[in-house]
Amino acid sequence: MMSDQKPLITAETKIKVSSTLDKSVGKKNLVDGDPATCWTSQQGIPQFVQLTFPTSVVPRQVALTFQGGFVGTRCSIQVLPSEAVDGKGEWHTISHIYPEDVNRKQTFDILSEQLDSLRDGIRYMKIIFEESSDFFGRITVYDLQIEGHAVETSGQPRRPQLH
Repeated sequence: MMSDQKPLITAETKIKVSSTLDKSVGKKNLVDGDPATCWTSQQGIPQFVQLTFPTSVVPRQVALTFQGGFVGTRCSIQVLPSEAVDGKGEWHTISHIYPEDVNRKQTFDILSEQLDSLRDGIRYMKIIFEESSDFFGRITVYDLQIEGHAVETSGQPRRPQLH
C-alpha cells in the first residue's frame, strides 16, 4: 500500500445501490464499520454499488468483505470521466476483480496503467457485481473500503454540488 493513500469514503460520500433486500440490510451498512451489519441485494444479476465522492479522487484499492455464499465473484469497476456532471455520461471500465467465495476482507489493487486516464481524478465510481456465488444472484457485503488520494485542485474553485 502506498503511504499517501487514505480512505476515500467519508460521511460526504453518496452511496447508491441497485437494490436492497429490506430496510435492515440497507446501503448505510456498507460503510458503518460495524462487522455485524451488511447490505444485501435482492435477487438477480447484475447488482451494483455506486459512489459519488465530494471531491475528485484517484482510487488505488478496493476492499470488500462479503458473506460467503453471497459473493460477487466477477466484478467490474467503472468510473465516469472527471468532467461528468450529476453522474451522467459514459461509464468506463478501469478494472475487473474476481473475489473468492469467502467471509474475509479481500483487497484488490487498481493498477497504475488503469489509472492513466484518471489523472484529473474521478467523482463517480461504480462496482458492478456481474456474477454471484448465490444461485439467485444475491450479494451480501459487510464492508466496503476505497483507498487512494484526493486530487489537488491548485486553488481552483470547486464546482457546486447539485442535488
